[in-house]
Amino acid sequence: MKEIVDAITSGQASAGAFSALKLPESYRAVVLYKDEADMFEGMASADKDPRKSLHLDEVPVPELGPGEALVAVMASSVNYNSVWSSIFEPLPTFGFLERYGRVSELTKRHDLPYHVIGSDLAGVVLRTGPGVNAWKPGDEVVAHCLSVELESSDGHNDTMLDPEQRIWGFETNFGGLAEIALVKSNQLMPKPGHLSWEEAAAPGLVNSTAYRQLVSRNGAQMKQGDNVLIWGASGGLGSYATQFALAGGATPICVVSSPQKAEICRKMGAELIIDRSAEGYRFWKDENTQDPREWKRFGKRIRELTGGEDVDIVFEHPGRETFGASVYVTRKGGTIVTCASTSGYNHEYDNRYLWMSLKRIIGSHFANYREAWEANRLIAKGKIHPTLSKVYALEETGQAAYDVHHNLHQGKVGVRCLAPREGLGVRDEEMRAQHIDAINRFRQSEPI
Repeated sequence: MKEIVDAITSGQASAGAFSALKLPESYRAVVLYKDEADMFEGMASADKDPRKSLHLDEVPVPELGPGEALVAVMASSVNYNSVWSSIFEPLPTFGFLERYGRVSELTKRHDLPYHVIGSDLAGVVLRTGPGVNAWKPGDEVVAHCLSVELESSDGHNDTMLDPEQRIWGFETNFGGLAEIALVKSNQLMPKPGHLSWEEAAAPGLVNSTAYRQLVSRNGAQMKQGDNVLIWGASGGLGSYATQFALAGGATPICVVSSPQKAEICRKMGAELIIDRSAEGYRFWKDENTQDPREWKRFGKRIRELTGGEDVDIVFEHPGRETFGASVYVTRKGGTIVTCASTSGYNHEYDNRYLWMSLKRIIGSHFANYREAWEANRLIAKGKIHPTLSKVYALEETGQAAYDVHHNLHQGKVGVRCLAPREGLGVRDEEMRAQHIDAINRFRQSEPI
């Protein structure tokens, strides 16, 4: 592995040199074990500790198949699906691997008693399989996490509709929280040259998700002048949604949970901010009963900030805790677009406020190839910036997932895999200098 790292950090090795490098038989990876899938049984979600379930282990390098690539992973990051995987919710991921293993002889590789997780990476192509023409060893890349087979017509208009659509590193094996990853070659995109490895690894999943959710014709189709309510506006998803709103001429109304997170939103350029903790919103009276008076109080606060206007779009991902309020505060004819349910999957809302006011709920899941490419292009052009706040070593991935699980982070939490230290991999210093303040915006924030 040392020869691989040396070739990458030199910045001078040719494609031929990378092709000549001997691949190791095994590599270090963050794994879950199938025989531990019931280790948290009977515990509340908040009490389940990723530090106990995530292990750093040595695993064999997987066989390379047609249309695939092996990538040396310099850096990765933690997404909420990493948390779900680590606490075995809503189901252990080994069921996903078993089902994928039944698709073909080649996919049987994924059905193992361990699961290498992680849905982001920045790194360098080591090998490509038969049929790969667009990429070669030595190419510096990032990867989006959409894995599809595209053998059905259903996915050819929107690859997210493919019947065999999966999220790499969550519903497939050999993910990005490791020294080597196996991806389909059509997951690869050019690494932005002005970013370090850990910065380039941070946007992938969340940036693409926010792009489809807000900007794409498959999502809310945000336009100039829209008021956009963004839950968790300084978090992994929300920090990109806030940037897309600002870059697209919309007005973000940022919902956060602390003064420090509010300040991060101001640094991004947002002006309308609600600190839900300070203002004491409690949308549920108890476990089973919502409080419409709190919806109304929340809606009144939004109108105070917007000069009397309701929101055109709600960027939803908390789910159960907030969904009733989200439906209520959306303007007549407006859109609630949801991509997750981090506080619970069983949403409840008063349907009168939906049907009688002609509102729409749109389900949005990750992004198709084109959307992911466009989202990455905006990063590469310096229009949207990474929101990396902290970087852990691969050995500390359990702690990184713990931070995200308990909302102790801002923006994205990165993980160094093969990168020996932070700050490596920058190829365009001139462009970096133009955007350095925005790149470091989340790194300069005070601890929560």
